[in-house]
Amino acid sequence: MNSGEKITIYPVTRIEGHAKITIHLDKDRKIDKVLFHVDQFRGFEKFIEGRYFEEAPIITAKICGICPLSHILGAVKAGDMIMNVQIPYTAKLLRTLAHLGQIIQSHCLHFFYLASPDLLLGWDADPAIRNVAGLVEKYPDFAMKGIKLRKFGQTIIEYVGGARINPKNFVAGGVAAPLNVQHRDSLLYQIDEMISYCLEGLEFIKNYIENNKSFVQSYANFKTNFMGLINNGNWEVYDGKVKVIDEKGNNIYEFLPEHYLSYIAEYIEDWSYLKFPFLRGLGYPNGVYRVGPLARLNVSDNLPTPLAEKEFKVFKQLGTPIHESFYYHYARMVEVLHCIEKVREILLDSQILDKDVFVKGRVEKEEGIGVVEAPRGTLIHHYWVDENGTIVKCNMIVASGNNNWAMSKAVETIAKKFVNPLEVKEEALNLVEGGIRCYDPCLSCSTHAVGQMPMIIEFYDSEKQLINKIIRE
Repeated sequence: MNSGEKITIYPVTRIEGHAKITIHLDKDRKIDKVLFHVDQFRGFEKFIEGRYFEEAPIITAKICGICPLSHILGAVKAGDMIMNVQIPYTAKLLRTLAHLGQIIQSHCLHFFYLASPDLLLGWDADPAIRNVAGLVEKYPDFAMKGIKLRKFGQTIIEYVGGARINPKNFVAGGVAAPLNVQHRDSLLYQIDEMISYCLEGLEFIKNYIENNKSFVQSYANFKTNFMGLINNGNWEVYDGKVKVIDEKGNNIYEFLPEHYLSYIAEYIEDWSYLKFPFLRGLGYPNGVYRVGPLARLNVSDNLPTPLAEKEFKVFKQLGTPIHESFYYHYARMVEVLHCIEKVREILLDSQILDKDVFVKGRVEKEEGIGVVEAPRGTLIHHYWVDENGTIVKCNMIVASGNNNWAMSKAVETIAKKFVNPLEVKEEALNLVEGGIRCYDPCLSCSTHAVGQMPMIIEFYDSEKQLINKIIRE
């Protein structure tokens, strides 16, 4: 760190988890660098060691209370590989169906609860009301539609998995129980209503972007590589190949998920517990990449459902690829629309109610790798087991970890543009936090969506002595 003062934003609010941002000033009191710190240690890779591999879905689900199903599916897919089995067709349909529900509920939680208060209430609104409670009070209809969309996604998980949080129906070898006809019909009945709500959300974000073009294009706009799953070029979240494109949109890698270690490495910085993944062939930091909704749309050639494909073509006209961080919000709603249409497609499949949903197996391989697209991006579970199936080593690369470098870059570019160190304003600090919220990071099992949102800004002199402290309640 250069000698000088620094500004600390802690905690960062309206994200899942805990983090802080420090703004470091040089001797001339200008912004020198900005760092995004993940200051919590989870340790799941270590304490899962010694457990039987079929316990992994139950244990790793506790990593996150917002998207436990993503970790469950990563774990059961790794289990499928350890047993060397191909799960039944209907089991794959059900896993995919639940995962689409996971994306719907998670995206709508972020878009309607965590991101929209900035857009509807204003970046400079009082922090006491700039949250979901303030949103419900001023825009109850908009908020209620977001609540219903999220409930729809949660209901899909409940009907397929047996529970909305930490469902236990997903196991290595398939699923434990089939879908019943009443649940299928109930979900189908809601599809048209959910699509109408989603289209309203899409219209809102498109209008906001159109009315704030200059802001959107200058807000955390930087170039990186992008990574996501595809299936024959199409958008994919459950199965397929990993595709990586460069900052110009050129395809540089396309590989099977089980080969990820040949392409991805992780860098460690001493100021964060969250590692920095990068592409081995390009090195660090040239090989950093982004994942998640914007990345998935950037690497995909098609979203093969009628309404989503139409919106996708409009989206693609913005750039190939699109780099502006703000477009993550837009991409989320395009994905929600596609997910709802895919839900209908799966529910209408002639085999969705079949009873053949599980295949027995035993330990046949020493490694299992499960890769899915979590709501926030590519998620990797990798287990090494002994002959009895006991996990002896585990490696996880979580979606938010893949975006770690990008989040630091986002807050740096925003701070340098909007923060005046001589007069620190509430709106400027919220704009910095908003850069993190573009990526909807899931850093642990908690959220700061409701209630007080304290922010502490600390100023340090060149001797690292505290000279001023501002507390925002």
